[in-house]
Amino acid sequence: MRHILILLFCLLTAHSYGQETQDQTEPTRVTGTIISTTTNGPLSEVNIVNINQVIGTSTNDDGVFEIRANANDTLHLSYLGYKSIKVRVTNDWIKFGNTKIEMTELALALEEVTVKKLQLTGYLKVDMAQVPIQSNERYRISGLPGQGYEARRPNVASKVLGAIFNPADFLYNMFGKKPNEMKKLRKMKEDDEIRNTLAKRYDREMLMVLLQVNKFDLDEIVNQCNYSKDFINTANDLQILDAISQCYEEYKVISRSKNRKKGNKS
Repeated sequence: MRHILILLFCLLTAHSYGQETQDQTEPTRVTGTIISTTTNGPLSEVNIVNINQVIGTSTNDDGVFEIRANANDTLHLSYLGYKSIKVRVTNDWIKFGNTKIEMTELALALEEVTVKKLQLTGYLKVDMAQVPIQSNERYRISGLPGQGYEARRPNVASKVLGAIFNPADFLYNMFGKKPNEMKKLRKMKEDDEIRNTLAKRYDREMLMVLLQVNKFDLDEIVNQCNYSKDFINTANDLQILDAISQCYEEYKVISRSKNRKKGNKS
């Protein structure tokens, strides 16, 4: 009888351990409902991104979303006309399930725009100096077939090459000192939900949040990668993502080549 009890105890222990192991391997998911503080109604098509795991989703018609997340992950919520917010995933949220999240509407105001007209003098040399000169060439970004974009030169490697050999260069500081953030580029490109969201946005907000850079630095990365001001001003967020990703891949190739040369000399 004692042997039978011992056998049953071992079986129960093994089953319990196996269940715990299975629970640990299964991805944790959280569910939430996003409502407007103005209408108290649900908000559909709200963009939700898990900053830590670089995955995205959006709310359905009832304002409900579900996303993979672990405790202490941060979710970034954004919606047109509403203030973007960050929400921390807690153990209580995971344990008790759906939670309500409120988003506040923004007051939108149009800024006054001043259009500067060309004031012609009648002197050809003076008037020609007032006309902006664009020396951009069209090229294609990988991942976006059939579309052309502007750049000062099709080959961005020369800019990146200068960044590698000049430690004070902006690109060196951004790419070399932010390896964890730059690694998110590939994950962002692989997530269909994030790519679809970025293709419809022009505010750079999601890119700034995921890469942990401000608006100036983000634009400067693209500028230093030899993309034109026209491209920076007109590209959507997905095009900016692909541009930075292409430049970063160039950076890694040249950086590895430089390190190998150093190793051969030593």
